[in-house]
Amino acid sequence: MTLGSAGLTACGTGSGVLPFIPAMSHNHFDLAAAARQEMLDRGFEPDFSPQVQQQLAEIEDVPESGLRDLTSLDWSSIDNDDSKDLDQIEWAERTAEGFRVLVGVADVDSKVARATPIDAHARAATTSVYTGIRIFPMLPERLSTDVTSLNENQNRAAVVIDMQIAADGTLGASNIYRALVANRAQLTYNAVGAWLEGTGPMPPKLAARADLAAQLKLQDEAAGALRDARHRLGALVFDRLEPEPVIRNGKVEDIAARAANRASHLIEDFMIAANEAMARYLCGAGVSSIRRVVREPKLWGRIVELAAQYHSKLPAEPDAGALNAFLVSRKQADPVHYPDLSLTVLKLMGSGEYVLMRKGDDALGHFGLAAHDYTHSTAPNRRFADLVTQRLVKALAAQRPAPYSDDELAAIARDCTFKENAARKVNRDMQKRIAAVALASRIGQIFSAVVTGVTPKGVFVRIVQPAAEGRLMRGEGGVKVGDRLSVSLLATDPARAFIDFARQ
Repeated sequence: MTLGSAGLTACGTGSGVLPFIPAMSHNHFDLAAAARQEMLDRGFEPDFSPQVQQQLAEIEDVPESGLRDLTSLDWSSIDNDDSKDLDQIEWAERTAEGFRVLVGVADVDSKVARATPIDAHARAATTSVYTGIRIFPMLPERLSTDVTSLNENQNRAAVVIDMQIAADGTLGASNIYRALVANRAQLTYNAVGAWLEGTGPMPPKLAARADLAAQLKLQDEAAGALRDARHRLGALVFDRLEPEPVIRNGKVEDIAARAANRASHLIEDFMIAANEAMARYLCGAGVSSIRRVVREPKLWGRIVELAAQYHSKLPAEPDAGALNAFLVSRKQADPVHYPDLSLTVLKLMGSGEYVLMRKGDDALGHFGLAAHDYTHSTAPNRRFADLVTQRLVKALAAQRPAPYSDDELAAIARDCTFKENAARKVNRDMQKRIAAVALASRIGQIFSAVVTGVTPKGVFVRIVQPAAEGRLMRGEGGVKVGDRLSVSLLATDPARAFIDFARQ
């Protein structure tokens, strides 16, 4: 079944289930219980109702018949080492013009009908929440990690985004259709990234099959072309260090920093292209949808000041291309401290949001991605906005009326933005609690830090080794976001998610 196609004209663009850890050190503070309480405090329902459990028991693990059969393709997935909710798989081939890239997205809607108990829970949550200790999934795990997950060697229904990409990385025409797919290799960022970068061995699943290894090399080449094209348009280059607790024998002993690599960039590039293609299709069909936007930075003046500290001049008005040129130059000049600068600029840019996009509306675009048309559609197991987009595109294919009114889409967009911000706060506070446990034995030590926030509530700094954020309790006068400081650790309190520093 063909769902639709998108041409060249713009209209107006990991996860994983961690083990449940009961109690931790630092006076036996229970991080898992704290995570659940954080969920409740931020307006989430962490448990699934009996009605959800009843519906779940009635769902069959059998894909529907009559779908286009693409199970013979060498699909693969790349995600975190511990990921079990696999939302997408990829495949590519070379063409005379450049590349053809297929992204298969889990057809969650085929198992979760609208206005059912499971859908109602997902609608209220809007997102899976990651706390570093425990994941609170938007959908029951039997769905998100099994029946609707694109698991290895399992035939699954998918929505396929089929894209033509020119040799220079320009996104061309695309088709969207439903198909039966099978993931032939569940791969990981760490293993594939090291192999692609020449710093590690070929993953065993690729070593066993030369054709699959060649497929990954081709995907990497296509992703590089997409990435170069986005950067020419002014897409911003960030290097973020994601904190990751180091747990041994049920105790948090340290906080590691997980950096992006070539494999994670590959997936990011494909997902951005797929989301642009989906947005173009919905826009071209003239139906209302939900868009993911990042507006021009309100704190652009502070970004200009930050660049001036590095003897770089940015224009007075927001300019993604100029900002990207500055970021690239700083990454080349000082790669060690570049993640700190990335974090600072991200903070100053502000967060994204979901908005209603109606026929004829001017697209707000995504400032950071230099994308004119952009939606979220590639993670329906863990984002409700993506599930809504899936339902919209499937209704178009079946020539049915849109499943949501404009008012409903606007309300969903608002809720998704609100709950995403709430989930970010849950994650932030839990990262502080985890760090407070890990740092409890290091009171008085000196750390290098960068100022990440100056608010009426206080000044906040982030240390790099280990990755942790806390409040500057002494010596905070006159500091600005982006300033680098030396700080000493004064105290930690996991119960209140407090980590206190003093300026040296």
